[in-house]
Amino acid sequence: MIRNRRAFIVGIKSTTLSKKEKTFLKKYKPWGVILFSRNIKEFKQIKKLTSDLRLIFKDKKYPILIDQEGGRVNRLNNLIEASIFTAEYFGNLYKKNRSKFFNYYKVYISQVSYLLNEIGININTVPVLDVRKSKSSNIIGDRSYSSIPKNVSKIGDLCIEQFNKGRVATVIKHIPGHGLARVDSHKKTPVVKYKDKYLFKNDFSSFKRKNSFFAMTAHVIYKDIDPINTATHSPKIIKLIRSKIGFKNLIISDDISMKALNNTIKINTLKAISAGCNLILHCNAKCSEMRIVAENTPLVDNFIIKKTSQFYNFLS
Repeated sequence: MIRNRRAFIVGIKSTTLSKKEKTFLKKYKPWGVILFSRNIKEFKQIKKLTSDLRLIFKDKKYPILIDQEGGRVNRLNNLIEASIFTAEYFGNLYKKNRSKFFNYYKVYISQVSYLLNEIGININTVPVLDVRKSKSSNIIGDRSYSSIPKNVSKIGDLCIEQFNKGRVATVIKHIPGHGLARVDSHKKTPVVKYKDKYLFKNDFSSFKRKNSFFAMTAHVIYKDIDPINTATHSPKIIKLIRSKIGFKNLIISDDISMKALNNTIKINTLKAISAGCNLILHCNAKCSEMRIVAENTPLVDNFIIKKTSQFYNFLS
């Protein structure tokens, strides 16, 4: 069942599957689907949509992802109000009152996990483990827990642990660290000029020893390590993520259609696979682009099959 899929994840356009999308999903069999606010209108509708997706693949555990961070990244905004629950909110609470933080954060994640289970979503792309920097782009901003790497790491561990308890897998992001980016990677390519010694001690350190099934790459160039390629396209950095940071599970590229990647969709896809990304993410639901990603992505390999099977066992 898993073996016939291709190593990519796509978005869909609306609140129901179009005929064209159904045909695409049946033909190309993506490893998973990611949902956004545009796909979620109300409770019964989203339950039907996730059910329809799983019927196509005849798989009750088919991977369906969402970016439900809280704050300004609240894809469930038609179902719940979570605008005050930014990572920064919980990071500040962690500093002020540790016991209150643990109580609040556990309750918050428990409620989000319950809702995700109810509507058929089994992967949430949290926690954001980027360390906040005062002079950097606000694309991370209050999505970060803290400017202190140790705090980011510890809160991230709790986030992963609590979502795991709620049978929702997590995606740590944006590995190896997006906090120093001075531009928005949705629009331009960020270039970080700090030396690798600083990066490993600070920004990269918050990603170490994380018990997450998935990690998402940063579309960021770390000039001292690879002056040409973003992490998504850099064999050197993917190797460092595996060795020095020690992440052993599935690596997902950030959205392959973002402007930080200056090539065509085809080249962006091929470079990410060649660098060592296991799964390619494409979010905008443009069918012409989705087809290019699909046709240039291989079938899942034994490593992806093994890790997906572990994820499925976790859901049981």
